Amino acid sequence: MKQTNAAGREVPNEVNGRVAKPFVGVGLSKPGGRKQGPPIRSCADYPANGDKRTASLREAIERSGLKSGGTVSTHHHLRNGDLLAAPLFAALENLGIRDLVWMPSALFPCHAELIPYLERGVIRRIEGSLNGPLGEFVSHGGMPDYAVLRSHGGRYRAIQDGDVQIDLAVIAAPACDAFGNSTGTLGPSACGSLGFAFADAQYAEHAIAVTDCLVPFPCIPMQIAGNLIDQVVEVDRIGDPSQIVSGTTQLTRSPDRLLISELAAAFVDAAGILQEGFSFQAGAGGISLAFTVFLQDRMRRKGIRASYVRGGSTRVLVEMLEEGLAGAILDGQSFDAAAVASLRDNPRHVATSPFNSYNYHGKGNVASMLDCAILGATEVDLEFNANVATHSDGMMLHGLGGWPDALFSGCTILAAPSFRNRIPIIRERVTTLCGPGELVDVVVTERGIAINPRRQDLFERVSGSGLPIRTLEEIKAEADAICGIPEEPAFGDRVVGVIEWVDGTILDSVREVLK
Repeated sequence: MKQTNAAGREVPNEVNGRVAKPFVGVGLSKPGGRKQGPPIRSCADYPANGDKRTASLREAIERSGLKSGGTVSTHHHLRNGDLLAAPLFAALENLGIRDLVWMPSALFPCHAELIPYLERGVIRRIEGSLNGPLGEFVSHGGMPDYAVLRSHGGRYRAIQDGDVQIDLAVIAAPACDAFGNSTGTLGPSACGSLGFAFADAQYAEHAIAVTDCLVPFPCIPMQIAGNLIDQVVEVDRIGDPSQIVSGTTQLTRSPDRLLISELAAAFVDAAGILQEGFSFQAGAGGISLAFTVFLQDRMRRKGIRASYVRGGSTRVLVEMLEEGLAGAILDGQSFDAAAVASLRDNPRHVATSPFNSYNYHGKGNVASMLDCAILGATEVDLEFNANVATHSDGMMLHGLGGWPDALFSGCTILAAPSFRNRIPIIRERVTTLCGPGELVDVVVTERGIAINPRRQDLFERVSGSGLPIRTLEEIKAEADAICGIPEEPAFGDRVVGVIEWVDGTILDSVREVLK
């Protein structure tokens, strides 16, 4: 059975055995009840000397009490260098544990090796953002249940609210002591912040920290407290450092993308956002990095200092902090070696989690306090609705990340080329709805800047600036004239995934892509 939500999208009545609440509008679904409670434990059940080490991952799983049909969570701090997920599921299969729900915070191409565990029924479904080969596998109907795609904040909310009960959290800890205190800033697999595992450590029935760098107690700075950890397992390697962080994150070299970045920075300036004490979020993509460099130059020339910046940290943000152009970095994840070192050494560079950055069911969050956020998109339609999860071919090839959460900034700017691989990104209707158009304020392309008609204040602020202000219709017409209008993908009737909005309601369905 299906229902039509407030965004005009057809969504299931039930998702993986739970009643599905359709999206009713931004801010209109109000929560009730109380937060999920983890089981009460006693110090009498743990070693008095604080040594929680267990000899092997297999033994730790056995001691956790995990059964077939349970939910296992992992985290993407190690990114494409993750060497823990594969041995974890190998151990689960060897123990005869099957039919599992896997709840990763995100996936990367390296996780393609987990596809056989889906095929053999060890993993029944994935509740987490899909990427690359796994996304393609699920898009073609390879999983029996619905994939549930949530934002980083939405994932925290779902765990906190009890929508998902995690039976076993397996946390990759780049450095850890025998008690379980863990940090991501030390060790051969150093990755930066461990914030994405915070909800799991808080609420899981059982939590195991796995490390390749056991340090003496106390592990400092501790990002996850050992009081939340049941067992510690030491292994040879949890990650490939060359794939965890890059030496330097690369700016785009594309003239078109550099133009987009420069236009976005010019817009922020002309709109009056660039003021003393402002705040912003920008990611680690080539356009976002270049935007930050252009913004940095304007800040220097005007003598303006940001109160704080947030998001995935990079060497560019670290330079701003060290130069005094930013008062602090609130770090959700660290994308390069300079960011990891800064998080370790600079007290103004602070690790955060989706709890304080993004969680929609909390007493406020940082995302809504930002003056502006610079984000990307795979598609935007004429109503400013946007897509980041699928391409125009319908394939689930990207995670939602913190993108939906950051839409609540004071000015949300989508910076993207007008077409990719000769496929226009501006469409009559986005293939998959990931963000309602009322939260998208500006779209910046190499062909001009489109301001959402809802934001007449922005029109007034940039009037007379000389910026190329255009409509989405005009930009779309130009891109279509160059590329042509692509054919619609061939979808089957079966729904293979759902996009969950930050409040837990269902924003859209993802249908099977026919081969």
